Amino acid sequence: MTEKQKSYLVQPDPHDPRLTREVEGLDQAGQPVTTRVTVERALTLYLNSREIVTMMTIGDHPEELAIGYLLNQNMLKPDDVVTGVDYDEDLEVVVVRTERETNFEDKLRKKTLTSGCAQGTAFGDLMEQINEVRLPATPFRTSWLYRLTSVINRTPSLYLEAGAIHGCVLCREDRPLVYMEDVGRHNAVDKIAGWMFRHRVTGGDKIFYTTGRLTSEMVIKTARMGIPVIISRSGFTAWGVELARGIGMTLIGRARGKRFVALAGAERILFDQDLAYVEEESAKSRRKGADD
Repeated sequence: MTEKQKSYLVQPDPHDPRLTREVEGLDQAGQPVTTRVTVERALTLYLNSREIVTMMTIGDHPEELAIGYLLNQNMLKPDDVVTGVDYDEDLEVVVVRTERETNFEDKLRKKTLTSGCAQGTAFGDLMEQINEVRLPATPFRTSWLYRLTSVINRTPSLYLEAGAIHGCVLCREDRPLVYMEDVGRHNAVDKIAGWMFRHRVTGGDKIFYTTGRLTSEMVIKTARMGIPVIISRSGFTAWGVELARGIGMTLIGRARGKRFVALAGAERILFDQDLAYVEEESAKSRRKGADD
């Protein structure tokens, strides 16, 4: 493990026995094979006494996932006081308690969020106040990008252990701080939002890295965290680009090896890296994009 990897505040634990399971099958030649697969389990979220949603998740960091989900669905306000977060692993329930009384029974109907990444989740709430977002003009150096992707791609992860997973990383300059994974990229984003809320970390000087596509929902969630720069290994949607341009976010996609494409917020980028000293991505690292 490199010094940069040791500097993570939170990072994946691919050897956690709760997160993967061995399954037997056959390979392409009809030969027996044993492989590890990612476990997903239900988690039912309550806000005070009201049931909000049942989501599918790998089960780590349930408190951060619960708070981040509520923040990103605009059910929890940044200035709300959370008096407690109670998680019962046996019942697969997490309860977030707040000082402010809430009432979402008429607003939401119970739903199960599957691991399918295209599943929408109360999208209208995410659009609230998006036009009021003001992101700082924090400069972004390409040297940071290449150092970040190099460290992240070499970090032991559940994806490298079993696949079928998405990763998101909160970074500052060229240092990755918090690395979260889950079966759905939105869960991974919500975990980071919840971690930031619990630790009172602001987003103005941060960078957000994701293995997932840069969709409108990803842009909105990142903006709601106050983060001005988002980087992805994967591609863009047209609405994601349009929203990023409208709020002044730097949107960088297809970031693999020496290559990347910036479709919004290019004025924030300082091209300070000599590409002659950047390595092309290895075949093993390129596999990380298979599940994007």
